[in-house]
Amino acid sequence: MDVVIIDYGAGNTQSVKIALNRLGCNSILSSDKDKILKSDRVIFPGVGEASSAMKKLKSIQLHRLIPDLKQPVLGICLGMQLMCDYSEEGDTECLGVFKASVKRFDNKLKTPQVGWNTISSLKTSLFNDVKENEYMYLLHSYYVPIIKETISCSSYGLQYSTAIKKNNFTGLQFHPEKSSEFGEVVLNNFLINKK
Repeated sequence: MDVVIIDYGAGNTQSVKIALNRLGCNSILSSDKDKILKSDRVIFPGVGEASSAMKKLKSIQLHRLIPDLKQPVLGICLGMQLMCDYSEEGDTECLGVFKASVKRFDNKLKTPQVGWNTISSLKTSLFNDVKENEYMYLLHSYYVPIIKETISCSSYGLQYSTAIKKNNFTGLQFHPEKSSEFGEVVLNNFLINKK
């Protein structure tokens, strides 16, 4: 299986690559359009700030490619948020795969939310062998509200999406590569599921 981790200068690419290696999956880091198009799976990680990340995507012409991908795509953290329509972070127009606006946590809450939190209302085969209220690792100040495509959620002052899915696109707010055993289960489910 050919797995490409999109390398656009705003992703936690090495830790994702190491996590895939632990699962016996070889992957490559690339921003090459042909390699991305020909891959069996695409992972779209993201760390940092939405507007600067979108600028980087546009500078290498990936902002048009990513929403048109036909193979399974997994967005992680900022990668998930960038797959939405809009982010309040930097007043940013994003990729528009999901009809959702990314919002900032209430100022009364300590941000970023850093550390382990439970996920619940698990749907789809992505969470096969993961129990309700399992802990995953999160690091974020912005969140995707609950939408019709939400397949898991968490609470931090309010309920929000920790995973979303639409057709071949899946987004995770938590970091599976940093979430120990059950994070690896989710990554492996993404690799083996046909859709």
